[in-house]
Amino acid sequence: MESLKGKTRGEDLYDRVSAVIENMKLPWSKLINVTTDGSPNLTGKNVGLLRRIQNKVKAENPDQDVIFLHCIIHQESLCKSVLQLNHVVNPVVKLVNFIRARGLLHRQFITFLEETDADHQDLLYHSRVRWLSLGKVFQRVWELKEEIGAFLELLRKAGEFPELSNKSWLCDFAFAVDIFSHMNELNVKLQGKDQFVHDMYTNVKAFKSKLAFFSRQISNKLFTHFPTLATLEEAGANVKKYSESLDAPHREFCRRFSDFEKIDKSLQLVACSLSQDPETAPEELQLELIDLQSDPVLKEKFNSLKLNDFYASLGKEVFPNLQRTAQKMLALFGSTYLCEQAFSVMNINKASHRSKLTDQHLRSILRIATTKLNLDFDALAKKGDQQHCSH
Repeated sequence: MESLKGKTRGEDLYDRVSAVIENMKLPWSKLINVTTDGSPNLTGKNVGLLRRIQNKVKAENPDQDVIFLHCIIHQESLCKSVLQLNHVVNPVVKLVNFIRARGLLHRQFITFLEETDADHQDLLYHSRVRWLSLGKVFQRVWELKEEIGAFLELLRKAGEFPELSNKSWLCDFAFAVDIFSHMNELNVKLQGKDQFVHDMYTNVKAFKSKLAFFSRQISNKLFTHFPTLATLEEAGANVKKYSESLDAPHREFCRRFSDFEKIDKSLQLVACSLSQDPETAPEELQLELIDLQSDPVLKEKFNSLKLNDFYASLGKEVFPNLQRTAQKMLALFGSTYLCEQAFSVMNINKASHRSKLTDQHLRSILRIATTKLNLDFDALAKKGDQQHCSH
């Protein structure tokens, strides 16, 4: 992680990235992939970071094309924004903040839930930067809506939240609970370490098909996969509106992910090499695919090993092109998950009461916080100089 002080233009970003790569003596010709969050200073056509990186790689290896990807989790979150459910989201967030942001009121609400034997003991906060939080917040508010209404009546504040007694709004709320729940399932599948790009993109394609399936079912008044919405009598009168609401994110999913579509054939070839038709594969891979598919030992290894371990076990002399393609596809980063995780660690440590931290301190903290090594601090302390008794 490098510190940027001042401007963050594409030129500034490139200078810092270039300095790191050269200091680590990494060959530019080996760079095959850069994954970003899609901001303009990164993706600008003429002076963005990616354009400068591509020019640098081409200068050293004219045959090398860098694969630029827009974080798949970020794109999925942008697709969610076209649902046009702000008239539901804003009142729910306002309600949660009204209860939780006031200490005394929050304690009274918790006590009220305990006295009424509610299924939950508290509400959840929603943070706009946490993509998973919204669906969980909606589910919790829906399950506690009766208790919340009774609590507001005791406070004589029910008039500030008329939506809770509006049947049409509650129907939209139930629809939002279900669709956000489905989106949360996708989001969970896309997060985590050791995620191969082909698995992530397969989940996205599956969800895109599910959206079209949901739309057709709802238009036929079938709410099998929308259990919350199915509990309301008003659902049947709004099937056209909800079907059109699902069509919007489906179109957005189809419009986005073009960068992943470009490499989809290569991803499938690596992920499902045993079922690929050699005649439709690139010419340099055709004979190697035939050899692979004809070898029963390799078939067994393919089914029993992880993909990276399987392709690492192939002999370079027999499968040079197939192994090279697999290395390229399996090395891709489908999301900026690791970067976001490291950035969260930095924000936690770089608090206002630790203002003396330098860049070197942060770098050291991050190395310790993100390492997979198990450190034996007791052994390290014993190896150090003799400690003073005051310590």
